[in-house]
Amino acid sequence: MFSRILSSLIALGAAVGLLVLAWPQLFGLQNTWMIAQLVSFRGVLVAASAVGIVLLMVIGILRPFRRITGTLAVLVLVFAVATSGILALRGAANGDVSLATNGADDSITVLSWNTRGEEPGVDAIVKLALESGADIVSLPETTDELGTEVAVAMKEGGRPMWVWTLNFNDVYKARSTALLISPDLGEYTLASAAGSGPPGNTNISPTVVATPVNGDGPTIIAVHAGAPTEGAMSDWRSDLDWLAEQCDAPNVIMAGDFNATLDHMAGRGIDGAALGRCADAALSAGSAALGTWPTAVPPLLGAPIDHVLATDNWRVDAFRVLDEVDDSGSDHRPLLTRYLPADG
Repeated sequence: MFSRILSSLIALGAAVGLLVLAWPQLFGLQNTWMIAQLVSFRGVLVAASAVGIVLLMVIGILRPFRRITGTLAVLVLVFAVATSGILALRGAANGDVSLATNGADDSITVLSWNTRGEEPGVDAIVKLALESGADIVSLPETTDELGTEVAVAMKEGGRPMWVWTLNFNDVYKARSTALLISPDLGEYTLASAAGSGPPGNTNISPTVVATPVNGDGPTIIAVHAGAPTEGAMSDWRSDLDWLAEQCDAPNVIMAGDFNATLDHMAGRGIDGAALGRCADAALSAGSAALGTWPTAVPPLLGAPIDHVLATDNWRVDAFRVLDEVDDSGSDHRPLLTRYLPADG
C-alpha cells in the first residue's frame, strides 16, 4: 500500500513539474529563477527527454520499478511531444534574406549582432552590414570606438551611417551598446538616458533609443537587457518591463540582445504582440525556434534570446538567423530582418 501511495505521489510531482516546464506561463513562473533558465532551451529539454525515456525503460527491466518507470516514461513522452509541438509552432525555417539591396525602396533592413565585446572585429561587422544593405545596425557589447570605426568603414564602402553609443562601464566592453542608422531614414537624435536603470534605460547594460527629429519615421532601439543570473533576476525582469514600455508607442523598431525568449516575454504584450505593441520578426517568419546563443551548439539546441521586433506599422518581408558566421568569435548569432511598410 505504501509503495503505491509513494509511486502515485512521485508520478503526480513529476506531472506537475513537467507541466510547469512545458508551459510555465500557465502558473506565472516563466520569469522565476531556474525555470526561466530551463525553458530557454526547449530543444535541449526535448533531447534530454529522449535520453530520460531510454533510461526509464532500462530501469523498468527491474520488476520492482516497472510500474513507476512506465508511468514516468509516459509523462516524459507527453512532455517531449508538447514541447516539440511548441517548437514546431514557432518554426525552424531560416529564410533567405538576399545579401543585396534588392528590396523595395521603402524597405528597412535591420542587422542585429551582440559582438561579445567586439570579438568579430571591424572587418567582419562591416562586411556583413554592407553585404546585407543594412539600414539599421544594432551592436550590443560594442564600444564607441569600434562603433565609430564601423561607421567610418561603412562610409568608405559607400553606405554612410550615423552612430550613437552608450556605455555603463569604461573597462568592461559588454556594458556598451552601439546603434548605427542610415541617413536615408532621416535625422535622428539620442533619446535614452546615459545613466542605468528605469525610467531612462535598462539596468546593467545600456539600451540606445533614437527618435526621428521631425517625428516622421520609427523610433529605433538597440537593446541589451541584463542576463537572468541568480543575483540579477529583479534587474532582468525590470529590463523586460522597461523595454515593453518603449514598445507601447505608435512606430517602433527594436533589435538586440533581450536575454529572453518568447516564453519570458509572455504577459508583456499588448493585443497579441510579443512585447508591448511589438511583434517578433522570427515568430512572424516561422523561425522563432532557432537559437541565437550560444554559437557552440546547433540553432535548434540554442536559446532564441536575440530578437528584432516592430510595431504593426511594419511587416516582415524576410528574416534569417545567420549561423554561417558561428566562427566569428561572438557567442551570439546575428539576425537579419527586412521590413516593408504594413500598408505597402
